[in-house]
Amino acid sequence: MALQTKHKILIALAVVVAALAIAAAVFFMLKSQKQDAQMQTLTEMMDIEKQRLEKEYSDYVYEFQDIAPTLTNDSLIKLVDEQKIKIQQLLTELKITKSTDARRIQELQTELASVRKVMQYYVAQIDSLNIQNQRLTNENIEVKQRYAQAAQTVEQLSKEKEDLTQTVTRAAIIEMNGFSFTALNSKGRATKKLTQIARFQFNYTITKNVTAQAGEKTLFLRIVRPDDIVLTKNANTFSFEGKAVKFSASKDFDYGNEAVSDAIYYNVDEMLPAGKYRAEFFLDGNRIGNYLFEI
Repeated sequence: MALQTKHKILIALAVVVAALAIAAAVFFMLKSQKQDAQMQTLTEMMDIEKQRLEKEYSDYVYEFQDIAPTLTNDSLIKLVDEQKIKIQQLLTELKITKSTDARRIQELQTELASVRKVMQYYVAQIDSLNIQNQRLTNENIEVKQRYAQAAQTVEQLSKEKEDLTQTVTRAAIIEMNGFSFTALNSKGRATKKLTQIARFQFNYTITKNVTAQAGEKTLFLRIVRPDDIVLTKNANTFSFEGKAVKFSASKDFDYGNEAVSDAIYYNVDEMLPAGKYRAEFFLDGNRIGNYLFEI
């Protein structure tokens, strides 16, 4: 091969090598630019994701703060407080993490998913407790209403019983009618002269009452003068409404629930003023007659 030919070949090879070098340089430059563009795009995407994560973490911090005051269960309160502290720590770390630290951002995304599940659990628990509290509140209201109704019923029954007892008691009270008064002299004859009166005679009828208690009974008579002094012998008294009451005369009789007509007497051995007198009759602890007469 001639020297000139070799020289041409070397020149051609040099041109090819130079072209290849230029092509390689261009290739690597384009590749580097593409990688830089991809890295820039990736960094922007990670920055956006980081901002999104920061917002979600912040939202959860506020949500846990809102949840805390609604809790009454001590265990849940403790768990919520622990979770809130954990989220705040993760949020602080996220803020100082670079957008290019894709691995840590990915880890924080996983942590956020766990936070989301915990939040859902707490919300479910709170809803369940609220439902239970509402049910208990409704039951409490219902119980109070039933108690009030029962108390009202008992009160009504008690009043009806009291009314019935009073009715029965009143029905069992023996009454008196057919009252009459006669002033007698020492010979047992009627007189209207005040100075001749030696005895008072009171006629009466004890009425029939099938609901009253039968048996031996004592009728008490009080004679009250116009000056409200009770005519009495030896300071005789009987019990009436818890007090010792003076009486003028008494009479025992057997009551068989049928009408009894009889008379009761008072021997006069004191000076009597003229005027209106009052005769009061008592039986079984009740005042059964109150009559006015004049001498």
